[in-house]
Amino acid sequence: MASVCILDEFEVHKNEKFLRIAEELKPELHTTDILPKRIIKTAENVKSELEVCEEESLDKLKEKHLNAGESVILDFGNHHVGYVTLDLGSFGSHQDAPAYIYLKFAERLDELGADTDTYNGWISKGWIQEEYLHVDVLPTKLKLPRRYAFRYLEIRVLAVSLKFSLVVNEVKAESVSAVDEKEVSMIRTEEELLKKIDEVSIRTLKNCMQLVFEDGPKRDRRMWLGDLRLQARANYKTFHNTDMVKRCLYLFGGLTFNEGKLAACLFLEPEIEPDDTYLFDYALLYGSVLLDYYRATRDEETLKDLYPIAIRQIEIGFTYLNDEGIVPDHSGEFWCFVDWGEGLNTQAASLAILIYSMRYGIRLAEYMNDKKTIQWLTEKMEILKQSAVEHFWDDEQKLFVSGAERQVSWATQVWMVLARVFDKEKNRELILHTIEVNPRIRMVTPYMYHHYIDALIRSDEKERALDEMRRYWGEMIHDGADTFWELYNPYNKYESPYGSVAVNSFCHAWSCTPTYFLRKFYLV
Repeated sequence: MASVCILDEFEVHKNEKFLRIAEELKPELHTTDILPKRIIKTAENVKSELEVCEEESLDKLKEKHLNAGESVILDFGNHHVGYVTLDLGSFGSHQDAPAYIYLKFAERLDELGADTDTYNGWISKGWIQEEYLHVDVLPTKLKLPRRYAFRYLEIRVLAVSLKFSLVVNEVKAESVSAVDEKEVSMIRTEEELLKKIDEVSIRTLKNCMQLVFEDGPKRDRRMWLGDLRLQARANYKTFHNTDMVKRCLYLFGGLTFNEGKLAACLFLEPEIEPDDTYLFDYALLYGSVLLDYYRATRDEETLKDLYPIAIRQIEIGFTYLNDEGIVPDHSGEFWCFVDWGEGLNTQAASLAILIYSMRYGIRLAEYMNDKKTIQWLTEKMEILKQSAVEHFWDDEQKLFVSGAERQVSWATQVWMVLARVFDKEKNRELILHTIEVNPRIRMVTPYMYHHYIDALIRSDEKERALDEMRRYWGEMIHDGADTFWELYNPYNKYESPYGSVAVNSFCHAWSCTPTYFLRKFYLV
């Protein structure tokens, strides 16, 4: 489903003071030279999945004389983000024609086998990580201008003449990030799976921490507000880079549009500007990001600057309520994300997220000693909680429903628990009943699973939450994750909201929050 701007007109309002503050906080990127670890060959297994069937030492690379149709696959050992340089030569007679080369970068092995020629999804094919190069003169060193996110690189010769072969003397990458993994101490546990989950979470976050918190270094390379919230939480428990969170908060706050709305995401180049997409839930969650930042830093000035923007998002949220005091059913419209689940109705979850954001608004108002706003939000929140129960609670099923067809989904239950529409004990009953029923409309992203884990912990189900982390993120690792993925549906591991896994992101920072949960609630 393509993004839809729900605004009739799009007018950007810049706060130059906020943008100056953000610019002053722009980080310097750390660079590290990385070499491939081995040469591999792949083959399909009985499940038609690619796997490594042979490996060779990197010392053998220079010995390979590649002719038309031949290729070599390099494994860099882990996921990296950066710029690749190729040192190329030739073997045989004088080069009498250009060498025509195809490069394919892959975050995970399966991507190497994807048929990119037939891709016809709604997201641009331009995101597929491949290059076609004509090399007129050999030997040469080529530094690719484009930044790539990858573990594997296939170099395939499409054409050389009969007089010479291509030789790959060396391939190296300059990895880039605003932070260094060495800054983070290991968690204290004897359980190897939890250690691995933590390690992969940190690498995922690190590779997405560039000039801002990117959603993913392969695609979209943007800063999405909902993603930022989860990245910031993981960052506070690992890299402690509060300046980057502050920078991102000021960037969003400095680029509002129509009536003070916050954009769902920001483009970074050629200059920072907001996308013309408004997401109801993402805008509301800005207050949560601000509150988390303030609790981590006690930065009074930033709180004072950005507090009005956070409260304004709640005010805007109220304008979407209908005469019944609930959010209308916007089925088929991309205006409230919640999750990528196919057919997910977001009406009830939208109301729950509004209530959830009001709780954060109240906490912010308390820090600001804004008694009027505290009273207003408290009174309004009680009304909306009643509306949620009146319109969406199904007493027969003991579950919340959503939309005209009274859909039951995991997302609806999770967000109602987080909104605390019921008291803690009834919330616990609700989440346990949801697990027992296992609604057909499941969670499919680590983003939604984060909120599920959060709901379990808030319902005093910490051990169950830990087991769910082992199961979900642990299974991703079992399936080959070096960094955690944008989407992972254990019931359909090749699911894509875009039409092909070739454009799925396999390093996506909204998936990095197990390190936050482990360090905050378990391994302290």
